[in-house]
Amino acid sequence: MAEYTVVNFKSDVEDMAPRFGYSPGMESRFARKNLELEKSGVSYFKLAPDFEIPFGHVHNEQEEVYVVVDGSARAKVGDEIVEMKQWDAIRVAPGAWRSLAGGPDGAELLAFGAPNTENQDIEMSQDFWE
Repeated sequence: MAEYTVVNFKSDVEDMAPRFGYSPGMESRFARKNLELEKSGVSYFKLAPDFEIPFGHVHNEQEEVYVVVDGSARAKVGDEIVEMKQWDAIRVAPGAWRSLAGGPDGAELLAFGAPNTENQDIEMSQDFWE
């Protein structure tokens, strides 16, 4: 394997949101495989204004960090709602349920996770925002 890998989130990484029916409110690009990451992961999300990702999820092993790079967002962690503005970052521990929503003007976020579990440690809930 090369000592480095370069990808462009927009041209090299597939938007998975349309595949799961979450478009046009959401764009989601998971670059772990494209970047050949072995021990971590990185993803890009674009959320329309006030769009709530229609599920929550929890990882048993993976710790995640979400960074708002543009706009604003709401992170729901357990029963708490955390308001986030541009350049805010939130760490979510393994075992904590989480989801995201775009703020009034929408949001662009980067998500980082480790260790790389190939999503073998994930559980999802469709009624998380209720």
